[in-house]
Amino acid sequence: MATQMREYILSVASDLFSTQGINATSVDTIVAKADIAKVTLYKYFKSKEQLILEYLREYDERLWAKLSEITAHQDDAASKLSALVNGMLDWIGDPKFKGFAFINASVEFPQSDNPVHQSSLEFAQTFRRTLAELAREAGLKNADALALQLALVVEGAAITERTQRGTGAVDNAKALVNTLIDTAS
Repeated sequence: MATQMREYILSVASDLFSTQGINATSVDTIVAKADIAKVTLYKYFKSKEQLILEYLREYDERLWAKLSEITAHQDDAASKLSALVNGMLDWIGDPKFKGFAFINASVEFPQSDNPVHQSSLEFAQTFRRTLAELAREAGLKNADALALQLALVVEGAAITERTQRGTGAVDNAKALVNTLIDTAS
């Protein structure tokens, strides 16, 4: 029961954070939407910051699971790299896409010493490192630079698609990704 309540609160908060923004979502809003007492929320989460960090941790787990699923059927590093980036872009193109939690959180918590910002930065660094490792395994030139370029394309497409739906950002990003990978071959 305790685990279910904690997961329920986290689910409600996650939905609110992704649709309204983290700072725009007050503890009172979460409590009202979850139809619980404030003391119940604080029984499971010591602070709003702890709730936010748990939201980001869970988001991170779900996203990496999704990325693992996308690349699981690929035989080589080059195919995995392409599938990973294009899979992310497909997800960005989904009308239900609400932006990347780590980008949204880092914008709302820009101070570099803030735990929320640090958690967001950790995802971005891990993503780039993963891209670089795959690029190196595939024998592509300038793997670190390529990884940064691919991450910029994905993150830029995510922001553009979130703020300006229907601009063709995903299709253009896919074309750019293919060009970048081909050039590095």
